[in-house]
Amino acid sequence: MTRALLITNPAAARTDARAVTAVRETLAGGGWHVEVAATMAPGDARRLAATARVEGFDAILCYGGDGTVMQAAAAVAGTPIPLGIVPGGTGNLLAGNLRLPRTPQGAARALLHAVPYTIDLGSVERADGVHYFAVCCGDGFDAALMARTHGAAKRRWRRAAYVAQALSALPHVMSHRHRVTIDGVAHELDAAMVLVCNCGELVPPFVRLHRDIWPNDGVFDVLAVRAEGTIQSLMAFVEILLAQGPGRVGQLWFGRGSQVQLEVLDGPAQPTQLDGEVVGETPLEARLLPHALTILVDPDTVPGGTGLHG
Repeated sequence: MTRALLITNPAAARTDARAVTAVRETLAGGGWHVEVAATMAPGDARRLAATARVEGFDAILCYGGDGTVMQAAAAVAGTPIPLGIVPGGTGNLLAGNLRLPRTPQGAARALLHAVPYTIDLGSVERADGVHYFAVCCGDGFDAALMARTHGAAKRRWRRAAYVAQALSALPHVMSHRHRVTIDGVAHELDAAMVLVCNCGELVPPFVRLHRDIWPNDGVFDVLAVRAEGTIQSLMAFVEILLAQGPGRVGQLWFGRGSQVQLEVLDGPAQPTQLDGEVVGETPLEARLLPHALTILVDPDTVPGGTGLHG
């Protein structure tokens, strides 16, 4: 019998008590023993997952958004304990990149026949400790957008809340001179946004940087976007949709490496985000941790086969 802890985030956009019950009953019907714990304050998911690890649970399950998932991941990174994801947030970017079912019941059914899949993680050290990301981190426009999109709007409008904020912010987009250092090699360039990507899809499955990015390929893909105002921002978005990377394409610049530092050389420090969670300002340094996290996935739908094991 699989013994699992299901960590739920009541503040997430799509979590509710009925869905939690449905997930638990679905897993129980498949022979799992599931205990449920709800987060009440920031950091609870990490604390609950760490306790479950010590107590010998077979798996940690998260019903919430990418922030909740990354908190739990921080507690089990580098261990064989697998993480199961029941998408319940606004973006659910990691779940989307791994082609996990979007409904709670569908995700629970998939867990019953899931297999372990190892992925890389990114780590960023801040004054309050080490933070992790699985999809991407970065600075500039993307992080500022997430900082302006409040929880109430996300719960009501979901992804549309981000779209509305983005459209209203486009006239004010501005590039700043950056120093982007990848594996010790510095590049100076103008950018309104710099992303350090572990996964290939920024908006799964619609916006993919290029076809050669996988969450377990042992390298970050770095994207710098140069834009000023609405027109250039929209042009850059079209270039992202068409980009085949890496290299320089119009307003885009691509790089690859396992250690990335972002610094702003002119103007104010820029906000930074890790998987949609705003965490301080530049400078930022991200380090890649190869095969650091095990996720439970559907072997028939996860993109690529590398990293699957029984």
